[in-house]
Amino acid sequence: MRRGSRAATALLALCCTAAAGLTGCGGPGREGFSAVGAAAPGPERGAGENVAPQGGVEFQQLGGPAATGGSAAPSGTSGAPPGPDRAGGSTPGGATDTAPGGPASTPGSTGGPGRTPTSPGTHGSPAPANPTGPTGPTSPGGPPSRPGTTPPAPPPATPAQLTLSAPVRSAAADRWCERVTVTFTNTGSTAARSGTVTFATHVIGALGIDWATLTTTQPLPAPLAGGASKTQTYTVCLEAWRVPLGMHVDTRKVTATWN
Repeated sequence: MRRGSRAATALLALCCTAAAGLTGCGGPGREGFSAVGAAAPGPERGAGENVAPQGGVEFQQLGGPAATGGSAAPSGTSGAPPGPDRAGGSTPGGATDTAPGGPASTPGSTGGPGRTPTSPGTHGSPAPANPTGPTGPTSPGGPPSRPGTTPPAPPPATPAQLTLSAPVRSAAADRWCERVTVTFTNTGSTAARSGTVTFATHVIGALGIDWATLTTTQPLPAPLAGGASKTQTYTVCLEAWRVPLGMHVDTRKVTATWN
């Protein structure tokens, strides 16, 4: 009887140990699962058909550091074999080495198509552009002159041309003299340097008869600049015997010559 009890107790302990190994009984807060057979065909997987992974695929080096202790390769890394046309290095599993600071080319480095060359010693920084140059906004020649700002050419020089006003007469102390005022205007652009003024004086009798016309000359008030005017008063006299008592003089015309 005692021997049968021992056998039953041993059998019960063996069953509990097997059940704990299969179902995880006695584990700290975990549920155990046991395989009960192959999965039946369904909409997720047909019989004899492989199911593609739904999430990202992560590659790890065989024999490398554990997932909890080392850094795993980034998810979605290309698994193409390395070749001479690839810019970066590769891992033994064929994954491209894209770690920061690696040898892969970065935007702005030298050697790739469409990349901006860099100056030596700048570690990938593009060379600064020169803000000014021989053709820049601060060139020594200065900004070009705007069209239409050229002053017009001066008109050609013209020779001196004098015009004389009508003589203004006034009486003098002697009957054979009178005062004559004339205004000279130079309408040319060249100055009149010298010249002569000619007075035509009539001898008028007591009854108004014009007995004679005599001419006298005096110097021109020169120089007279181009476009300038000058007024001059002359005392015009004839010989006394040519103007008898009762007669007077009358200067009616004044002309001039100049050079």
